[in-house]
Amino acid sequence: MPVIETTADGSHTLFVPEMNEHYHSVNGARQESVHVFIEAGLRQLPLSELSLLEVGFGTGLNAFLTMIEAAESGRFVHYTSLELYPLEPEIISQLNYGKLISEQHAHWFERLHRANWNEEVQITPNFTLYKVKADLCQYTFEQNFDLVYFDAFAPDKQPEMWNPAHFEQIFSHCNPGAILTTYCAKGTVRRALIAAGFGVERIPGPPGKRQMLRAKKAGIGE
Repeated sequence: MPVIETTADGSHTLFVPEMNEHYHSVNGARQESVHVFIEAGLRQLPLSELSLLEVGFGTGLNAFLTMIEAAESGRFVHYTSLELYPLEPEIISQLNYGKLISEQHAHWFERLHRANWNEEVQITPNFTLYKVKADLCQYTFEQNFDLVYFDAFAPDKQPEMWNPAHFEQIFSHCNPGAILTTYCAKGTVRRALIAAGFGVERIPGPPGKRQMLRAKKAGIGE
């Protein structure tokens, strides 16, 4: 069972002993998610309404931060998240994201996790969640996306998740101008994204990590 640990910014992460891997950066779970997914992804898109794909629901931290951002910016987000191994309620109940990030919205974090799997649930007027209990390696998309949070475990821990074929499938289901963002900066991942059709840039990573990748599908006329 995952073990809860406190990272450098006071927010929790989970450590998986069997994989010797953390769900987030030990240098700060919250600040990593904000940097990689909110700042480098969500805030780069001017859309008032967008469809978002997350690979790896995990603790729900990315979804929670996105929901708060959607409410504060007035935009509407349809959030699809793939997760093959949902966390147990006793683990979720101990995570400190609600109180630490926004006590005002702490109940939203609870609603994210109470939402039924494989069913669209409107959590707030600005945020609809579709949690899918599925393996990316066997999943077929039925919609297109404007933004992708690629947050699987690291390639050396879960190499099958970073198969170039997955990036090709995701690219084919991205709208023009869509962004894919990930904490990973490995050359093999960068080349796989480029081969799939994305334009890729290395940008500064979150604290403790020099670089990360941001990919974009060319917009109409670009």
